[in-house]
Amino acid sequence: MNPPVRFCTAALLAIWTAGAFAQAFPARPLRIVVAFPAGGPIDIVARMVSPKLGEVLGQPVLVDNRAGANGIIGADHVAKSAPDGYTMILSSPSSIAISPAVYSKMPFDTLRDLATVTLVTTTPELFVVHPSVPVKTVKELVALAKARPGQINIASTGSGGLPHLALELLKTAAKVDVVHVPYQGAAPSVAALVGGHAHGMFADVPVLLPHVQAGKLRALAVASPKRAALLPDLPTMTEQGLPSVEAVNWYGILVQSRTPRDVIGRLHDGLTRTLADPGVRERLSARGAEPMGTGPDQFGVLLKNEMVRWAKLAQSTGIKVD
Repeated sequence: MNPPVRFCTAALLAIWTAGAFAQAFPARPLRIVVAFPAGGPIDIVARMVSPKLGEVLGQPVLVDNRAGANGIIGADHVAKSAPDGYTMILSSPSSIAISPAVYSKMPFDTLRDLATVTLVTTTPELFVVHPSVPVKTVKELVALAKARPGQINIASTGSGGLPHLALELLKTAAKVDVVHVPYQGAAPSVAALVGGHAHGMFADVPVLLPHVQAGKLRALAVASPKRAALLPDLPTMTEQGLPSVEAVNWYGILVQSRTPRDVIGRLHDGLTRTLADPGVRERLSARGAEPMGTGPDQFGVLLKNEMVRWAKLAQSTGIKVD
């Protein structure tokens, strides 16, 4: 009888220990890994959310920029981190949903190594052109591209990212031959476009909106089912006859997959309370990002659907980064 008793005691102790850990969590500062350079859209959102999240959780929340390889380096760091909830990633589709489809080798498996906590924000991709391009609608741009095949240069924030795949959707739907010109991030690609070194690009609304408002770029459409709140007069791609050109970026929090469910629940509770804060919501909305706060399972379904969707596009277009 002794062995079963010892087993039951050990099992009860493990359960009690896990419960006590979850109740004590967090007991030290936490980190949000941003897999892109400081000053980019994900970094901005992380720095808007982290102070309030730290206040809610009772511990500081630090932003840790680990850029490189289209976000893969930062995501891999979290995938291989301790499964204790202290290391999170604020990720976009590029590094965890698109990269598996366009890179032949990945150092981690998204669904095996990462666990979803909550969707933080969504923002549509905005399509803009330099003011020197003689078009005011997507239809006019398509006509120009067909008249000048291979002569229209469309910048992106990097090969394999969401802006790149949004461009591939446009090329496929409109049957146009335009040149993809990848840059290393949002800042250099926008600088190139504003400087007249490219004709147009897709990027998140927060990235391009200030330049549109300043008259340095001309907005042609948003690639979302509904119009952008900050650009209510700008029609969608669907309204301009291209319903398949739909690209909505999202930023979500994930942790190492073996993180205890109670800890994930604590993080989820803290994040939803943070995203419900009027000040946080106002700051995010002012940047063109819609605050969310979904459950872990709901975010997980979105992630799986996104992986399937972008894998189909990558296969049909032959997109490969390496």
